[in-house]
Amino acid sequence: MKIKSLLTAAILLSVSYITPIYAQSAPNAENGAFVAVESNIDPMDSVEVSLLTCSPHEEIYSLYGHAAIRWHQGDTDLVFNWGMFSFSKPYFALRFVFGLTDYELAAYPFERFWPYYQQWGSSITEQVLNLTNDEKRTLQRLLGENLQEENRVYRYNFFYNNCSTKPRDVIEKSIEGQVVYEERSDYQPTFREMVRECNRNHLWSKFGNDMLLGVKADLATTREEQEFLPMNLMTDFAHAQIYKDGEYRPLVKEQRLLVAPGVQVIEQDFFLTPTEIAVLLLIISVCIALYEWKSSRVVKWWDVALMTVQGLVGIVLTVMIFSQHPTTSLNLNLLLFNPLALVFIPAVIKGKRNLWTKLLLVMLILYGLGGILQSYSEGMWIVALCLLIRCKK
Repeated sequence: MKIKSLLTAAILLSVSYITPIYAQSAPNAENGAFVAVESNIDPMDSVEVSLLTCSPHEEIYSLYGHAAIRWHQGDTDLVFNWGMFSFSKPYFALRFVFGLTDYELAAYPFERFWPYYQQWGSSITEQVLNLTNDEKRTLQRLLGENLQEENRVYRYNFFYNNCSTKPRDVIEKSIEGQVVYEERSDYQPTFREMVRECNRNHLWSKFGNDMLLGVKADLATTREEQEFLPMNLMTDFAHAQIYKDGEYRPLVKEQRLLVAPGVQVIEQDFFLTPTEIAVLLLIISVCIALYEWKSSRVVKWWDVALMTVQGLVGIVLTVMIFSQHPTTSLNLNLLLFNPLALVFIPAVIKGKRNLWTKLLLVMLILYGLGGILQSYSEGMWIVALCLLIRCKK
């Protein structure tokens, strides 16, 4: 298997939508220009505030795209990026698994932002917001507050509090009136369907995500929930209106393509797909079952191998129950991969496998029924059949 992809998925959903860490804190001298200067002319007249949406590229950590806010006024051209983090922080992977990862906001020059996405072949779309000067002032204040030491670090959540939802929330708070979105009745995907679509070219990453996501990921999502993906937020902003005092005005007054999409190279996954691995396991299981039927012997090492995998994967899934990620708490994959398998290995080695096979049969039946509520990873029904074959006496 492609270990890199599986490991990334194992720390929850293969990905963050971040850019490389060009700056870990807000610029000092550059931010001086961010402060309004008293004048007879309202300085906000020359301010252009935009939502930047970066399309995904094929690196595993950027399959979901990215969003940020651009503040452009004369020589001051800053990007406010809520996607900053550092792998060097202690226990990063473990904290990510439990939903305890802290991301932070950084402000830095736009000229440091766009070349990275151009290099990877991603496009950058700019939506210039149709804000009044007072709304710009409010946004300026909110951005300044978010940049303060005590506020710029936040608890990241893949679906509900990320680099796409943070810009949306601060923009909405700055608006005097109500943002009215155009609901899309023809687009009601689940979290799992959206994640699968983003991982369509990376089957092992998609497989890992599906293993970690539970029942809640198969519920229909709201428009607001769908905006965890920057591309969805861009679409919603394009059709949104601001309503105040009986009048409507577009939220976006102009949309520009700052960086055109380039050529992207799709990294090759492991040469066998999850389904092909599952079929291989099934062939081995059938061959071993035929051997046992003819020889009247039990191949214990095959049971032990399967139970070891079931138990180890089950430990990971059990740990995810205690994660703060809300879509991993109820995962029916635990019926197929359960730590209890490790407990029964000694009994199976001693030839006392009846209790385990009965328990496994019950779990497989429940797993099959659970398919009504939860969509399983690619190849899992074939793996379930492999285990069903081992339920013979």
